[in-house]
Amino acid sequence: MMDKDSAAKRIHELRTVLEHHNRRYYQQDAPEISDAEYDQLMRELQDLEAVYPDDDLASSPTQRVGSAPLSRFAPFSHPQAMLSLANAFSSQEILDFDSRIRRLANQDRMDYVAEPKLDGLAVNLIYEGGFFRHGATRGDGFTGEDVTQNLKTISSMPLRIKQIESLVVPEFIEVRGEVYMEKKPFAKLNRRREENDEEPFANPRNAAAGSLRQLDPKVTARRPLNIFLYGIGTVRGIHFTSHWEILQALAQWGFPVNPLICQAEDITACIDYFGHIHSIRPGLPYEIDGVVLKVNKLSGQETLGNVSRSPRWALACKFPPEQATTLIRDILLQVGRTGTLTPVAIMEPVSVGGVMVSRATLHNEDEIIKKDIRIGDTAVIQRAGDVIPEVIKIMEAKRNGQEKIFRMPSRCPECGSEIVRLQGEAAHRCINLSCPAQIKEHIRHFASRGAMDIEGLGEKVSAQLFDAKLINDPADLYFLKKEQLLGLDRQANKSAEKLLDAIERSKTPPLDKFIFALGIRHVGEQTAKILAGHFGSMENLMKANTDDLTALNEIGPEIAQSIVEFFAEDKNRKVMGKFHLAGLSPQFHNQVTDTILKGKAFVFTGSLESMGRNDAKALVESLGGFVQSSVTGRTSYVVTGSEPGSKLDKARREGITIISEKDFLKLIGR
Repeated sequence: MMDKDSAAKRIHELRTVLEHHNRRYYQQDAPEISDAEYDQLMRELQDLEAVYPDDDLASSPTQRVGSAPLSRFAPFSHPQAMLSLANAFSSQEILDFDSRIRRLANQDRMDYVAEPKLDGLAVNLIYEGGFFRHGATRGDGFTGEDVTQNLKTISSMPLRIKQIESLVVPEFIEVRGEVYMEKKPFAKLNRRREENDEEPFANPRNAAAGSLRQLDPKVTARRPLNIFLYGIGTVRGIHFTSHWEILQALAQWGFPVNPLICQAEDITACIDYFGHIHSIRPGLPYEIDGVVLKVNKLSGQETLGNVSRSPRWALACKFPPEQATTLIRDILLQVGRTGTLTPVAIMEPVSVGGVMVSRATLHNEDEIIKKDIRIGDTAVIQRAGDVIPEVIKIMEAKRNGQEKIFRMPSRCPECGSEIVRLQGEAAHRCINLSCPAQIKEHIRHFASRGAMDIEGLGEKVSAQLFDAKLINDPADLYFLKKEQLLGLDRQANKSAEKLLDAIERSKTPPLDKFIFALGIRHVGEQTAKILAGHFGSMENLMKANTDDLTALNEIGPEIAQSIVEFFAEDKNRKVMGKFHLAGLSPQFHNQVTDTILKGKAFVFTGSLESMGRNDAKALVESLGGFVQSSVTGRTSYVVTGSEPGSKLDKARREGITIISEKDFLKLIGR
């Protein structure tokens, strides 16, 4: 057992480390360690403080919730404190929790409500007279950050409590919930950020937190945020007797409540629920890291009360992390289409969460230095978001002295050209525009679904074409002959014809798709749409200067400079000439300026009979309107098809005009 002096020293170390990680997680949305590592450090500190309490205990991270709110937001004092939860990491700890609270409450059996534990950002919503008035992050549990305007952009969050005959709308209520981002929209957001040379988010939780804590609500509105509500704080004007009753009321009032929440008659049912949710976790559209158990009866909650930072009547039961250890054999560099060099760990294959993993991105040299990752290290691997493999940390105790420190080379491993690191950037780049690796990635991007959508021209085929010296840039695709393709691996007569047909069909792409396909740095899909809508043709865009470009909303100096430099490059202008020679003709349909749809915002919900959702969107945009993914205050019409979703309910609550598909067709004169 540790002596008192050693314990005091270790307690001080742990408090310092945990305070640092609290700031990284809660304030900067940039955690440096996994949740499992943080929980392990916190548990160690709790155990030591239980044996060796001291005068500084009140200021310890074990006694506090989260971290202080950021100064860039107005502070918001929660009417009722938002506490954290005690953790359990095994079935035995869950049983111990049940025994402890039954003893304190003098009960033979305790009934619970069991809920999935979402990995998002906790928020507090204030409704007065049935209307949403304020919203804030949890902060330190007592004072949070006022993010009212940003919360209003989340379409699933009601701005007004729904009136129900059998249920009184409280005069004042705090509603607690979790803002989160689903896995697929998160992956799409990260792809877009990478295409624009922006740092990708580490996980959906960081993406949700970073999106909600934007100073400009317009940025938040463009992020795919969602919310589940799971409890209340202070309430006036209505009385509840159980937590389950609260959840039913929230659902009836129009708040999104997780459908997987259920009642559990005893702790055995809770453990069964924990196992069930763990088994279906991979298939859920959002991230969860455990299950939360709450005593159902509010009288029982009141009897049990709170400890310093958490209620006695609730428990967070954490899932074991999806991690494994393996050997890093090598670190190789991958060259992207913009010349960015990404270090990749080549590892002994290992199963992580049921998937064999042999490669993991290390992001950049700074990340390698920060984690002190060396070739030959034994590393802890985790599938970030259960999808992207990442190195969490290395195990220094397993080092034998043979490990090699990775150094970023001065020359590109693909072409031997100089590697540079621009001021203010974490990435190293190859500056050779003719670098083979960049050209291959550029061709792959050009043919991708979000760009020219050339079916059959994936990564392998485009690489084969380049390696065989049949193409050297995307424009060369339009001069390929059938006999050239037949000489490639797995290109028989029929597959060659299909590929050539797909290339031919791509000769009249939408203008915005073609602009995006060019791979101009910082120009993603949305920016390409803005450019197409304003300039109307490639000729006009190629003649634009930085003043012309920065006059547009959402086009800043950096993007403008990148566009101007792209078209000023002699090699790129030659490629544009080859596109013209090949007969490639990007199409732009001018919006009708005198249509009834000009400036109107549409939301579609349910299945349409006369057209697909993408066709409907294109039709609205061609007539001067635009389509939103969710109902907001700017929505003009909600068009309903068969089996409409929750967007219809929100439109009714907000008083938005609702029309049928038939009415929509009449509106546009069809």
